[in-house]
Amino acid sequence: MDSNFLLVVGLVLGLLLLLVGIVSSVVGRGSIVEERLGQYSETGQLSYGMEETADRERERSTPLSDFFNRMGEGTDLFDGISRDLARADIKLRPAEYIAGRFISGIIGGALGYFATGQSILFGIVLFFIGLFIPPFYVGFAKKRRLKSFDNQLSDMINLMVNGLRAGFSILQAMESVSRELPSPISDEFRRVVQEVQLGLSIEDALDHLIRRINSDDLDLVITAINVQREVGGNLAEILDTISHTIRERVRIKGQIAALTAQGRATGWVIAALPFALTGILFAVNREYIMVLFEPATRGCGIPLVILALVMVITGMIAVQKIVSIDI
Repeated sequence: MDSNFLLVVGLVLGLLLLLVGIVSSVVGRGSIVEERLGQYSETGQLSYGMEETADRERERSTPLSDFFNRMGEGTDLFDGISRDLARADIKLRPAEYIAGRFISGIIGGALGYFATGQSILFGIVLFFIGLFIPPFYVGFAKKRRLKSFDNQLSDMINLMVNGLRAGFSILQAMESVSRELPSPISDEFRRVVQEVQLGLSIEDALDHLIRRINSDDLDLVITAINVQREVGGNLAEILDTISHTIRERVRIKGQIAALTAQGRATGWVIAALPFALTGILFAVNREYIMVLFEPATRGCGIPLVILALVMVITGMIAVQKIVSIDI
C-alpha cells in the first residue's frame, strides 16, 4: 500500500480526533472559574470539598498548558482570546485555543500537500485556511449565542419586573431568572448571582456580564439598573419600558432578516460558486487547473488566482454590508 495514502489516512484520523476533542471541551465541564463558582450553592455554602476541587483542576490542566497560560496572562492577546472564548461559551483556555489553531493549520497543510501530489503551494494555502477555521467557528458561536441571548432578553426583563413588583430585591429577581429561563440567559445570570454571593458588588458582577455578552440591549438594561441603584426610582417601570423597546427592535430585526434573506443567500452562493467550480474541475480535469501553477505559467497564473480571491472576498463583504441594516 502507498505510504502517502497511509499518511493521508493518519492525518484524517488526527483531524477527527482533534474535532472530537474540541467538541468534548465545548460541551464538557465548565472553565476553571465556573468550576470554582460551582463549588457554592445558592445559599453560599460549599457543595464539595477542596480536595475534590483540586483533583478536578489537575485533571483538566496540563503542565504545558499551565506554563503557556502563565506566560501570556495579562497580555492583550490572551485577554482578547479569553473574552472571545467566554462570549462563545467555549471551555478552552487561550494557550489551548492557540495550540488548536496551529494543529488545525498543520493538518490542513499536510492534507493539501499530499492530496494534491505533494504540491507545496496547495499545502501552504490549506495551512492558512486551517489556521482560520477555529476563529471562524468562534465567531459563528459568538453570533449564535448572542442572538439567542437577545431573543430571551425580553422574557428576562418581564420576569424581573414581575419579581420586583412582588417585592423581590434585584438579586432575588436575577436568581429567579437563573432558575426559570433556559440557557444561555439562565447560565449567565446564575453566574452573576454566584459572583455576588462570593463577595462582588452587583455593579462589578454586571460589568463581568456585559464583558461576556456584548449586547446593546443588555447594556441598556444594566445601565438602567446601575442608575436606579445610585439615584433611586421605580426600576420595575423603567425595565417595563425597556422591555417594550427591545421587543419592537427584535420584531423589526426579524422583518429585516426576512426581507434581506434572498440578498444574503445570493451573496453566499456567488462567493462559494468559484471555489465549487474549481474543485469540480480539479477532480475532473486536474491538468486544466494545474496550468496556472506550472513553472512556465505560474508567473501569470498565481497573480490571477490571487486577484480572483480578492475579488470574491470583496464582493462577499460588499453584499453583506448592503444587506446589514442596524436598528
